[in-house]
Amino acid sequence: MILSIILEKLRNALTDLLPIILVIAFFQIFVLKQPLPQMGEVLFGALLVVAGLTLFVQGLEMGLFPIGEAMAHALARKGSLFWLLCFAFALGFSTTVAEPALIAVAAEAAEIAGKGGLIDPSVDSLKQYAFGLRMSVAFSVGLAILIGVMRIIRGWPIHYLIIGGYVVVMLMTVIAPQEIIGIAYDAGGVTTSTITVPLVAALGVGLASTIRGRSPLVDGFGLIAFASLLPMIFVMGYGLLIFK
Repeated sequence: MILSIILEKLRNALTDLLPIILVIAFFQIFVLKQPLPQMGEVLFGALLVVAGLTLFVQGLEMGLFPIGEAMAHALARKGSLFWLLCFAFALGFSTTVAEPALIAVAAEAAEIAGKGGLIDPSVDSLKQYAFGLRMSVAFSVGLAILIGVMRIIRGWPIHYLIIGGYVVVMLMTVIAPQEIIGIAYDAGGVTTSTITVPLVAALGVGLASTIRGRSPLVDGFGLIAFASLLPMIFVMGYGLLIFK
């Protein structure tokens, strides 16, 4: 029985990756008309990707989703708005700081800024710039999750907050330095990745299912939208300070 479950998980992971494999194979065979370089390593790497994706999805189902929902239920039953909001902010901040995609993008942005003469290319300066970028994004995501939790509790319409937020993004784009705008827009995407999304989504669903009058389907989702929106505003603000 365990073997059949493992095989089913592997089959699902392979099915999810199949479109990517087909696209690469098509262009390699029919457009480039070249065999894949180092075929053995490529196939072995593909097997590792399938196994890794299988374990990752299983870990989400067994660990991160239950943890997020359990914490939301426990804090809602406790009846303390202060601790619930503290948890929301801390969850958004900590998961974003640990986000591998953000770490990579911040390091790359610092290196490019150093090569372009925007900042001092010394190692300490590059690390300081990357660290400041990560902290700006992490703080903004923490604040975004806090606002999203308040929306669920108070029943605020999500479209008003999203529209208002993007109006601020457009205004910030007008006044922000050109060197930071592209990074700011990318920051909104890299924050919503492998670590942040499962825990934040589970928090929203668990909280909405606990509070009377809230629907997990209608009110539980939407936290990720705030986590994508506020980093753009904060990173452009960070650029105003750095590139002034």
